[in-house]
Amino acid sequence: MQLQALTVVFALALVASLALKFWLAGRQVRHVARHRGEVPAAFRDAVPLAAHQKAADYTLARLRLGLLAQAFGAAVLVGWTLLGGLDALNTAVLSAARAWLPAPAVDLGYQLLLLAAFALIAGLLELPFDWAGTFRIEQRFGFNRMSLGMWLGDLLKSTLVGALIGLPLAALILWLMAAAGPLWWLWAWGAWAGFNLLLLVIYPTLIAPLFNRFEPLADEALKARVQALMARCGFAAKGLFVMDGSRRSAHGNAYFTGLGAAKRVVFFDTLLAKLAPGEVEAVLAHELGHFRHRHVPKRIALMFALSLGGFAMLGWLSGEVGFYTALGVRPSLAAPNDALALLLFLLVVPVFAGFVSPLLAGLSRRDEFQADAYACAQADGRELARALLKLHEDNASTLTPDPVYARFYYSHPPAAERLAALPRPAALAPAPLGAAAPA
Repeated sequence: MQLQALTVVFALALVASLALKFWLAGRQVRHVARHRGEVPAAFRDAVPLAAHQKAADYTLARLRLGLLAQAFGAAVLVGWTLLGGLDALNTAVLSAARAWLPAPAVDLGYQLLLLAAFALIAGLLELPFDWAGTFRIEQRFGFNRMSLGMWLGDLLKSTLVGALIGLPLAALILWLMAAAGPLWWLWAWGAWAGFNLLLLVIYPTLIAPLFNRFEPLADEALKARVQALMARCGFAAKGLFVMDGSRRSAHGNAYFTGLGAAKRVVFFDTLLAKLAPGEVEAVLAHELGHFRHRHVPKRIALMFALSLGGFAMLGWLSGEVGFYTALGVRPSLAAPNDALALLLFLLVVPVFAGFVSPLLAGLSRRDEFQADAYACAQADGRELARALLKLHEDNASTLTPDPVYARFYYSHPPAAERLAALPRPAALAPAPLGAAAPA
């Protein structure tokens, strides 16, 4: 009876999650389409109708692809679990490991092979949607600048990097699950947290350069302006860099990366091409607002707290036979089931975690408002408003999202709310974006 109840709970949660996503997406589609024909009054003097309609069409195209991907993902999840796909893969990998590997290496080798085989198959199943997003939607709206060869090269590099990083971490966690006793989950969480902190340090210098070129900011006037802002804000960075984002996309961005002494400021070359120096300064001041309010360490702490709860739950579930059988997997009596437990947990948790996404999105939007207020105190609020409008056009972000959809998903406030909240709302009257932004 307990087994049947767990199966029913999982099935109902999956159906409810998918229904909620489709309902929200339907609201967004109808709302964006209904307001496509007219620029909102607050933006009428700043945003051309053509840019507004492009953003609406881009939003609708991505939503429709997302709906297809979500429906396919739900079907794949049922296939992995209730229909026995993971059980069949486990049986095949265990048989192969016993045939190919020496006896002392079978237990760990089989589990690593299972994780690798699952990741490879899951990646291949998602590949058509990644391809369609890049070469159909991004290409159609003029954002994609990648060739098929570059896309495949990125795919190969990311797969190799993922294997080089992920397999040793997985081996360590599997070893802890087998050797660290009842509290293995606490040791595994510590290893996972330490690994993530290490990754923040090494990512800027060892991993990111595998995919993009990073050159020191060459514009001396802009560099002096940025350094003066950073000095006012008490922020020290390893350097100011320009990333060749234009090789892959027309979208622009700026961000901080790294941890401690490894922090660096990175500007997309596309961002520098579109924004005036004062606007770049305002965007950076916003990012420094996140630093001043300690949003990044707070988010890391929240992620670690949630992950600790997740590891504790996994520590309990991994010892319950019903956890496996209720989700379509027969646990092995002659081999460890730790990798199976990891995979099942990673498959099932997102179904339930999706219901708390409005809370996390709301916390993120609160942080964005705080960072905007800080930026207006350290730079010109009018410049920030102009920069935000240009970035909305650059990223084809709709100005008319459905309010419920935005509350559920948006990590950044909608443009109207965000600009209205700026301490200097008079900044909402820049020149038309089509004339102000260079090509």
